[in-house]
Amino acid sequence: MPEEPASIWLRPERGARGPAPERSRAQIAAVAIDLADAGGLAAVSTRQIAKALGTGPASLYRYVATRDDLIDLMHDAVTGEVDLSVPLTGDPIDDLLSLAARTRDLCLRHPWLLDVPVERTRLGPRAADYLEYALRALQHVPMTGRRKLEAISLLNGLVMLFAQLELQERRTPTARQAAQAAYRAQLAADGRHPLIAAAMAGSSLDPPEDPGQSFERMTRQLLAGLGLPG
Repeated sequence: MPEEPASIWLRPERGARGPAPERSRAQIAAVAIDLADAGGLAAVSTRQIAKALGTGPASLYRYVATRDDLIDLMHDAVTGEVDLSVPLTGDPIDDLLSLAARTRDLCLRHPWLLDVPVERTRLGPRAADYLEYALRALQHVPMTGRRKLEAISLLNGLVMLFAQLELQERRTPTARQAAQAAYRAQLAADGRHPLIAAAMAGSSLDPPEDPGQSFERMTRQLLAGLGLPG
């Protein structure tokens, strides 16, 4: 069986010999991010990147061998936008909630992040800094390393879910939303789903929340449910 190619982070950006490269991985990733921000991951292609850089598509393979490598570079570059200079307070729930809010903002700025397969995203340098920061927030919590990593994974999963729902809400036409609301009302009134009817009636009594408030409330519930002090 062929060997699994080494992570792009283990391969030098330039060889020990020969002239200095005309491009950098950072330049290529920046162009790819612009394309993805405008048209999603489907808009990112070697041809379009080369066109933006004023070069031929074949020349880019000297810097980025595969599409997976390119997405790894993009993912790591935008992860670096999360401000990790924010001081930790010592309250694990508050600190992780603050980090989660910054991560949610990142996903809303770069919606294509939600389309990056989680199972194939490799840990790059900036993502490692992010993980180190999150683990520092849990440094004094009496949990095993595995449980801490699981808590961070669950938190990031919730962040991505909320960002996805918020983006869908923005994109769903008003008429479609009205049609869905009418069906839910009929469902609650048909007598065959009493628990749904009761839950919907109860939720109508709750004060309205904006997406940020809902996100904070449910994130706190998740973190408290994981046993974090706060």
